[in-house]
Amino acid sequence: MTSTPDTSDTAPAYDAAHPAGAAHPAGAPDAPGASATAGGPDLRAQLDSLTTEAFRPELAEIDRLSTLEIATLMNGEDAGVPGAVARQLPRIAAAIDAVADRMGRGGRLVYAGAGTAGRLGVLDASECPPTFNTDPAQVVGLIAGGPPAMVTSVEGAEDSADLARADLDALALTAEDTVVGVSASGRTPYAIGAVEHARRLGALTIGLACNPGSALAAAADHGIEVVVGPELITGSTRLKAGTAQKLVLNMLSTITMIRLGKTYGNLMVDVRASNDKLRARARRIVALATGAADEEIERALADSGGEVKDAVLSILAGVDGPAAARLLAENRGRLREALAAARG
Repeated sequence: MTSTPDTSDTAPAYDAAHPAGAAHPAGAPDAPGASATAGGPDLRAQLDSLTTEAFRPELAEIDRLSTLEIATLMNGEDAGVPGAVARQLPRIAAAIDAVADRMGRGGRLVYAGAGTAGRLGVLDASECPPTFNTDPAQVVGLIAGGPPAMVTSVEGAEDSADLARADLDALALTAEDTVVGVSASGRTPYAIGAVEHARRLGALTIGLACNPGSALAAAADHGIEVVVGPELITGSTRLKAGTAQKLVLNMLSTITMIRLGKTYGNLMVDVRASNDKLRARARRIVALATGAADEEIERALADSGGEVKDAVLSILAGVDGPAAARLLAENRGRLREALAAARG
């Protein structure tokens, strides 16, 4: 059996060059290779230098192993991903605080990537409306090649920085918005082009990559490089790199929403109850938050138009549905603040 290679030695060099929480200075020149046109005639040399593309000779006969042995290998590989994410937590937290500040002023969160990275961004964005009752335009996922690229390869799309600029321009990006470029290699022109264009427009930028010293991280205000090492299948970055990206995107959206008051403790009080399962969950959330009896919960939800947050406030503060809605509107939709205001 083989062991997962230790990639932690690649982290200190990046840590020294990019102190936690330090943003790339606005207007500072990008690092060499940070251009969205990175590639050219030396593309093969670039790929050969990436840890995510490295060949692992010890796995050259993996196809001769039993299914259980391969599954055990994959499970061992995946077990190292959370540790790689943990090494980037200070940078992730700094980026989240910056995102929450922008979104608190009405800004949007935009993910931009190609292939697996793009699909993960679209997935995370699409989960925000049902989970946190956000407007679909508040968290947006852009994938190189557009919607068709979600299910099939769109040849050449990832190599176009111009396409990224056009996609962002279609959103009428502003300085209050945040753009997160996502790329396992950290060299994808679409992701880098999105970040560079967003910075020129004054938007906050984050670069999420899985290789150290990446052009994407260098181009962004906040660079996050989760170095997971070579993949089990050479270059298949939908594996460990994709898992790492999903974990970081989970944090970016979820913790930002917590900071924006979209939860009450660990309860999804902004959940959109659009089906039977979610309506049952809504009743359970109100029960957990208030300890009220079923009859009172049903009455509060009916009086609040099915809005969980309003129903919780109605019960805890002893006000009717319209009063709860007004209190929430006056307190930026934050349940704890509205409750404190109601109690005087």
